Amino acid sequence: MEVVDAVSVHVNGKAEIEDFDISAVVQPEPLPPIVAAENGDKQNGREIVLGKNVHTTCLEVTEPEANDEFTGDKEAYMASVLARYRKNLMERTKYHLGYPYNLDFDYGALGQLQHFSINNLGDPFIESNYGVHSRQFEVGVLDWFARLWEIEKNEYWGYITNCGTEGNLHGILVGREVFPDGVLYASRESHYSVFKAARMYRMDCEKVDCLISGEIDCADFKAKLLANKDKPAIINVNIGTTVKGAVDDLDLVIQTLEESGFSQDRFYIHCDGALFGLMMPFVKRAPKVTFKKPIGSVSVSGHKFVGCPMPCGVQITRMEHIDVLSRNVEYLASRDATIMGSRNGHAPIFLWYTLNRKGYKGFQKEVQKCLRNAHYLKDRLHDAGISAMLNELSSTVVFERPLDEEFVRRWQLACQGNIAHVVVMPSVTIEKLDDFLNELVEKRSIWYRDGGVQPPCIAADVGCENCACALHKLSILS
Repeated sequence: MEVVDAVSVHVNGKAEIEDFDISAVVQPEPLPPIVAAENGDKQNGREIVLGKNVHTTCLEVTEPEANDEFTGDKEAYMASVLARYRKNLMERTKYHLGYPYNLDFDYGALGQLQHFSINNLGDPFIESNYGVHSRQFEVGVLDWFARLWEIEKNEYWGYITNCGTEGNLHGILVGREVFPDGVLYASRESHYSVFKAARMYRMDCEKVDCLISGEIDCADFKAKLLANKDKPAIINVNIGTTVKGAVDDLDLVIQTLEESGFSQDRFYIHCDGALFGLMMPFVKRAPKVTFKKPIGSVSVSGHKFVGCPMPCGVQITRMEHIDVLSRNVEYLASRDATIMGSRNGHAPIFLWYTLNRKGYKGFQKEVQKCLRNAHYLKDRLHDAGISAMLNELSSTVVFERPLDEEFVRRWQLACQGNIAHVVVMPSVTIEKLDDFLNELVEKRSIWYRDGGVQPPCIAADVGCENCACALHKLSILS
């Protein structure tokens, strides 16, 4: 009886995996309708286009046949689906530019640990009765970041979170517990998780205006502080905003607080360093994020610049603040001051592994590579007559939103209003940027060929000097 290989087909004696075709598994349905932004408003004059409804393309879970142990049909089917899915992942990774994930990593050495249910539930510094944990790795990683942000071992508390959002939720929660009647201040370009935290914790929240760069406008910040001077201040400082990669000036924020009459016992600063929190220490001109300044907490993502295959993050705060959250849990024989109960015990091992492999010098080289390639992309865009902006301390290149949504999806670009961005990570090579640029230039020649449609003016987003629309292109060329 001939055995059919459900995983691959053979061409000229070589095995080749077939393309992953989701339509072969489920019947596709039309895209969902365009949905307006929250409260029914358009965002920056545009309606938000949602992606595909995954329920129309999901892979159904089915019961195995009674004789499946003998035939192995179900195992063969699942193997073929996974093989094609892997090929799909490899293909989509080639066209990944809009989101801040470092896809250049190899954790093959850690495959031997996948058979264990590693859970770091509870306080990282106090063992629980559950013995299959990785606290020794977790605390080692935390100590590394504590050195980076200049705080002594006996003065900090922290943990490995499940994502950057959890770091923000925790940092702002600590601030709220320290100052229960405090007002949360965050720039309008802060990550949406900051405003999610305000809703969750029922906090008064003031959205502060931004400069054209995306950096917090400290003049508006001061005005809002003075309007609430009878209440303590809880401030979210961005070490790299989501869309423009802008870095808030921490020193100027502290100076503004002091000038507005807020002494250090009346404010709490959380630093959201999801992406650039690990890059800034290696940029000479960057403002320093350190616990030697009056900050309360810092968080970074582990799956972004570090490069981790699962979402995770690092959150560190001062030991003096954490007692407001800590509770003894008899069930665990430990304490808990985290947002979640159970925590991924594999993530600390992945972080520990890559920190040991790269070290400070390795990260410094990768930061230099990212900044250099980001400047290359910005210059190439300008040379092609395309509006683009790059903040001095950033590897996020902002440019005009492509006209075709299929192009946006193909390159997985993150868009907002009339702008899009590419986040240059260590895994983004010059060759990949060239492929993107060449395709973008070719597509634009088609989109704007007859002159009926013009490239958008994005001066309001990137400044007149960076806008190459018909009105402003003379300034960019001068």
